[in-house]
Amino acid sequence: MESNELSLRSYDTRDDDAIWSLHEWAIEETGVNPADVPGTEDLRTVETSYLETGGTFIVGTVDGEKSESDHSTEAGQPGYTLSDLTTYDGLLVAMGGVLPNQAGHSDERDRPGAAELHRMRVAPPHQRRGYGKQILCELERRAAAIGFETLLATTSTRQSAALDFYAGQGYEQTGTSTAGSYELVHFEKQL
Repeated sequence: MESNELSLRSYDTRDDDAIWSLHEWAIEETGVNPADVPGTEDLRTVETSYLETGGTFIVGTVDGEKSESDHSTEAGQPGYTLSDLTTYDGLLVAMGGVLPNQAGHSDERDRPGAAELHRMRVAPPHQRRGYGKQILCELERRAAAIGFETLLATTSTRQSAALDFYAGQGYEQTGTSTAGSYELVHFEKQL
């Protein structure tokens, strides 16, 4: 039997494979091809991209049995299962990071004293359980402790759940832009 209690902790290099699988699964579930998402190299280099730049990256794990039936796919299509999210201390079902604004993507806003939220993901079978809110609250707490005054978030209009999520957590929409074929929405929140 699987526990619904989420344990939050800092990134560990043993999480690397599960982090990439969670990223791909969550993005694919929104109808977007993960290979089309620009700038995801940071997930292959979490330690240098986040920790060594003065940011943070956290994961949320749950205890649980591995299940091969947690993701149905169309016939012939590869799919993900919770076993793809196995790490040394459970199933990695949620994640997110904070980067100092100057270490973020060069095409994003440049704001002194600000940090950017990146790679907020929750495994599709674990969505709507409050895990995203728990990850976000912990990232906000850690960002404030580091000394950041503002958190910035950017998401695609294709990710309607993310748009609603940020607005519901007190983030104000500050603008829009485009990147390739993606329409982006920018949010910010004072800490």
